[in-house]
Amino acid sequence: MKAVILAGGRGKRLRPITDYVPKPLVPINNIPILEWQINYLLKNRVHEAIICTGYKSEMISDFLNKKQFRKIKVKISSEEKPLGTAGALKKISSTIKEKKFIVINGDVITNIDLKELTKKPNSLATIPLRTKFGILEINGDKIAKFKEKKQVPDVWMNAGVYCLETKTLRDLPKEGDLEKTLFPDYARRGRLHAVKFNDAKWHSIDSFKDIEECAKHISKIIK
Repeated sequence: MKAVILAGGRGKRLRPITDYVPKPLVPINNIPILEWQINYLLKNRVHEAIICTGYKSEMISDFLNKKQFRKIKVKISSEEKPLGTAGALKKISSTIKEKKFIVINGDVITNIDLKELTKKPNSLATIPLRTKFGILEINGDKIAKFKEKKQVPDVWMNAGVYCLETKTLRDLPKEGDLEKTLFPDYARRGRLHAVKFNDAKWHSIDSFKDIEECAKHISKIIK
């Protein structure tokens, strides 16, 4: 199966690092996010990937040329101007011939099982909502217990990993984001599925704290 990594963002919240390198090349334990993701795809038996880039695209191209990954064919689609996640997929729509394909946001580190995700058409991987704050257990007006960060039961969040039917590409705009265009439309029409991964390990790299937290566990997430 083919996968698309959406890696065109500027990563402003990771400045000043991203003033010098694009977000996909930000290192976690001295290995770029993009390399972790490619290894994840290989582990899930994905052997072809398209990297949708924009900001400092030439640095990503140089990295891939030097790295020369084996067992996976990697191409780049570079945007002259930001197209959004939906626009990035629209741009490469003619190159995707398979009936369905994987999409992963370029800042996600996870062990979500892609084979499980592909069992339903147009599916989003979902994980339990995780609060960044401590939780209080209250009895009346008294605090009974402190709880550290935990999952919020029965509330699910978009994990940024998708399996889409190729025919959905014709419904995409030339510019815009999946979360604001295709997904709301398909949800209203009952054409979007959720696949729940209750115990999946998952990190979205949006801050320096995210890098620190992910670094503690990444060797166990992607072996």
